[in-house]
Formats: sequence, C-alpha cells, structure tokens
Amino acid sequence: MKKIALFPGSFDPYTMGHHDIVLRGLKLFDQIVISIGHNTSKKNRYFDIELMVGKIEKVYQNIPEVKVVLYNELTSSLAKKHGATYLLRGLRNTTDFEYENTISQMNRYLNEELETVFLITSPEFAAISSTIIREVHRYGGKVDEFLPYEV
Repeated sequence: MKKIALFPGSFDPYTMGHHDIVLRGLKLFDQIVISIGHNTSKKNRYFDIELMVGKIEKVYQNIPEVKVVLYNELTSSLAKKHGATYLLRGLRNTTDFEYENTISQMNRYLNEELETVFLITSPEFAAISSTIIREVHRYGGKVDEFLPYEV
C-alpha cells in the first residue's frame, strides 16, 4: 500500500522551509499532496492562491511523487479523498508544536486512520515564516533567497 501524506497549509507564500519539509518527506512517503487550504482565520491572502499553485507546481514539475491541490474542507476529509493516512507538518519551535499538536489531535478524532508526522525544520530555515516573508515583500525587501521560485 502506498504511503501518501498530505502537507496542508495556506502557503502564503510557500517558503524554502516548506520545500525542505517536502524534500525530506519524500524519503518517508511514496507521495506527498501539497494541500493549499482556505484558512478561515486568515481573512485575506497576500499572494494570489492560483499564483501560488502555479509556482509550487513548477517547483515540482519533474517530481511526479508531489501533487498540488486546493481545498476548502476539513483536512481530515481531504485526506480520505486522496487515500492519505499521514499528515506531514514542519515544526520550527515549541510554539509551532503547541499549535500543531492541538490540530493533530482533532484530525485524529475526525479520521482515526490519520497520523501526523512532524519533521523538525532544518536549522537554516528555522527563522523563515510566511508572515515575515509577506512583511518584507510588502515593503519592497528582497525575499528571493527564502523562496524556491521567483516572485
């Protein structure tokens, strides 16, 4: 049976830290579905969602084990649709763990077959967050080295 993992997030934007988690995750899973969700707690996206899908698809155009999808439903339901029994998540720090742990427990409650696998962010990417990238970009700062594509 194929080991399929969802890598869910708003990815606004998708960073080198996210990319690192996917590349490392490919050593554990047969397929990774990067799942770009409509996060109800984040009212307005900074980067257009369709633009982000295109950018991420291009990054993985030669890696057929990676797929990109948009979704607007519970992550646990999306996992069932794709035959995924794992969620892949990256952790930069203990604050990320506290947040992700709660979500992981709810996803497991909603879908008993769903296990969350946490990968600790590689040190060189630990300070990168989508929030910081958006702020730097908004005010004209250079962000290219933090993204696996050009904006």
